[in-house]
Amino acid sequence: QVQLVESGGGLVQAGGSLRLSCTVSGNRLPIGVMGWYRQAPGKQRDLVATITIDTRTTYADSVKGRFNISRNKARNTVYLQMNSLKSEDTAVYYCNVRMRDVEFWGQGTQVTVSS
Repeated sequence: QVQLVESGGGLVQAGGSLRLSCTVSGNRLPIGVMGWYRQAPGKQRDLVATITIDTRTTYADSVKGRFNISRNKARNTVYLQMNSLKSEDTAVYYCNVRMRDVEFWGQGTQVTVSS
C-alpha cells in the first residue's frame, strides 16, 4: 500500500522559512513527477511546484523566487523549501506523486503565516 507521509508544517511569522518533506513508501511502480499543492480555506487546491525525474521544475507565479522544490531519489522524498513567507501562503499543503497513470496524495500539512 502506497503511503505519503508529510512533515514540516507549522506556524511562522511573515518573512520566515519552513521546509516541507514528503516521503513515499510501499510503492512498486517507479515514482514519476512529484509535487506540492496547497488549499486555503474556501478556495480550490492549487499547484505550488512540481519536479520531474530529471529534476526539471515548475512553480506557480506566486511562489517563484521564494520557494524551491527538490527531491532525493534514494529516499523517495520530495522537499519544499519555503522562504520569505507571506500571509497569503497560509494553507494546507499536499504532497502529490504520480506513478505511471496513477496519482497519490498526502494527508496534508498546515502552514500558517502570521503577519
